[in-house]
Order: sequence, then structure tokens, then C-alpha cells
Amino acid sequence: MTDRRGVVAKRAEDLLPGAPYVRGWNRARRSAGILADQLVLLGLDSDFPGLAADVNVFGDGLVQLGTVRPEAAELLAKLIKAGLEAELRGTVVGSPMTTRHEAPAA
Repeated sequence: MTDRRGVVAKRAEDLLPGAPYVRGWNRARRSAGILADQLVLLGLDSDFPGLAADVNVFGDGLVQLGTVRPEAAELLAKLIKAGLEAELRGTVVGSPMTTRHEAPAA
């Protein structure tokens, strides 16, 4: 079973000749690294301990977020929404958003 983008296709455990596994995994690794860097900047890296690059049976790269708490998923969704809203307004966010991990100013 697979969706139209191949995301729910099985993981590549038995490799097939001609499938671009290394290319797919490399792309997923770069993307997972970019996301990991942003999560570190926001202080959310410990909320996504299962973040990893993977590849499916077709050689498509996948980024797995792993099992996360509902609060972490909700916060990630809010950050994505805020970024999209800022992009639509044509503004650039100058300072990082405050996360629940930051201590309040004294």
C-alpha cells in the first residue's frame, strides 16, 4: 500500500537493483539535518529524539519525525503556520519565537 507520494511505502529493507537508495537517503539526510538545526535553535531538539533519515522501497528519501508528544506536534504546527503567515505578509521574522524551553527574563 502506498499513497500518491510514496510516503507510506515500506522501508527499504530488501534492496532492489536500480533503485536510487543512496541518492534518496542522502537527500533525506540533508533535509533531516536542516530540520534538526532549526529545532536546536528553537530549543526543541529533545522533543524530536526520533528524527532520522530513511528511504523507502522505491529509493525515495523520507524524514521520520519519530514518536513525539502531542504538545511537540502542536508546537511544530504552530511554528509552521507562523512562518507561512509571515511569508504571506512578506515580512521577515527578525528574532526567534519564544518557546516553552526558554526562561522568562528576570
